[in-house]
Amino acid sequence: MAQTILIDSKLRLSFETGVNEKGEAEYKVKTFSHVISETTADQLYRFAEAYGSLAQSPLVSIQRNDNHDILQ
Repeated sequence: MAQTILIDSKLRLSFETGVNEKGEAEYKVKTFSHVISETTADQLYRFAEAYGSLAQSPLVSIQRNDNHDILQ
């Protein structure tokens, strides 16, 4: 039976910084590496909200990206 092993976990926050000349939204991304695997979604959300409250641009997206190896 195949197994997965967590290799890395990252938290990605996107901030809307304005609009370009075409009227499309522009974003700036902040990525935090080495997120502890036991960190819950609620904990990450609270962190992102706190961090976002310090930023000059509005927080528009919170993503957790986990990378796994799949082994036999």
